Amino acid sequence: MLNENKQQSPLTGLHTDFGLPLLHGDSNRVSLSEQSLVSLANLRVDPSNSTILGTVQACLGLELPLVPNTVAHDGDITALWLAPDEWLLRAGAGVDLVSRVEHALAGHWFAITDQSSGYSAVQLHGPGARNVLNAGCPLDLHPRALPLGRCAQSHFFKASVLLRPLEDTGDAWELIVRRSFADYAVRMLLDAMEG
Repeated sequence: MLNENKQQSPLTGLHTDFGLPLLHGDSNRVSLSEQSLVSLANLRVDPSNSTILGTVQACLGLELPLVPNTVAHDGDITALWLAPDEWLLRAGAGVDLVSRVEHALAGHWFAITDQSSGYSAVQLHGPGARNVLNAGCPLDLHPRALPLGRCAQSHFFKASVLLRPLEDTGDAWELIVRRSFADYAVRMLLDAMEG
């Protein structure tokens, strides 16, 4: 008998309780949606090694961002700067980032770890999205402080999050949150949407 591992969203209970994957908050005109089964991988490489950087660029189709808290995006793949030698790679469901990078960087010093089952990604859209995030995030989220093409590691109430604007107006955001905090973070987002 074939043993299949099936990944289930940590927000499964909220799907029926609150109508996810899409919920609209009337007072803030905000929609919340889960980005189910995204591929996430943590990549560590030496940013001073131009050979490795070139190989990663050829493999992923984008240059790793070297400026702190910036994002590179090409097609279905996004790279988010986390530290001087660390990035979070994000792609749609079914993209095997780990195998792709392992194959390309064979023989080099690097580390890549699949994070897909450890995190959840949710998106907020609408004119009140930034206000919803401001209810629990201490950062200045105005587009002049955190514009499109940037990312930030912070917290939303008690949950650590990786934030990035999806539009230059501040009306669309993605939050990547640890799976164990996803239910809590979404419930706090829903509460802020009602406020």
